[in-house]
Amino acid sequence: MEISIEHLNKNYGKQNVLKDISLHIPIGMYGMLGENGAGKTTLMRILATLSEPTTGMVEINGIDIKRKKEIRKIIGYLPQEFSIYPNMTVYSALDYLGILTELPNNIRKRRINELLKQVNLEHEKNKRFKNLSGGMKRRFGIAQALLNDPKILISDESTSALDPKTTKQILALLQDLNQKLGLTVVL
Repeated sequence: MEISIEHLNKNYGKQNVLKDISLHIPIGMYGMLGENGAGKTTLMRILATLSEPTTGMVEINGIDIKRKKEIRKIIGYLPQEFSIYPNMTVYSALDYLGILTELPNNIRKRRINELLKQVNLEHEKNKRFKNLSGGMKRRFGIAQALLNDPKILISDESTSALDPKTTKQILALLQDLNQKLGLTVVL
């Protein structure tokens, strides 16, 4: 899976947030660095089809970003901040999200159990979301982003506000997903 961006611009009113961005992202694991306000989240929101570019071309595996439904089938997105109904259990929240993404029942149940094991939350599946630690919430976020078995994972500040040990675990998990699944990861 490749991401191609040519002459991308994004304006909010008169403010130009992204200006003439062109890049090619092949399969691999990539990090975006920049100061606050540099446009990293804006670019990720465009890739996740949550925001539209003002001008320019963005394609994911040859599919124009304007074909949102097709793009959403091949990407997983972990936003900077996300919320789930706090009283839902980890399992029921993933099940609910799977229903929203129209995963068939048999695939959804199998996928949830695989992901809980993969992100080391299988023993927490009956715990309420509000009772999870910060690291557990981030791992849950990765699981929900992988629910539809994407080819590209877009993760916005996946380790913000985490302790060094949990940060290392999350990055190792993402690297492992990249290597084992051939998943393109954009951080």
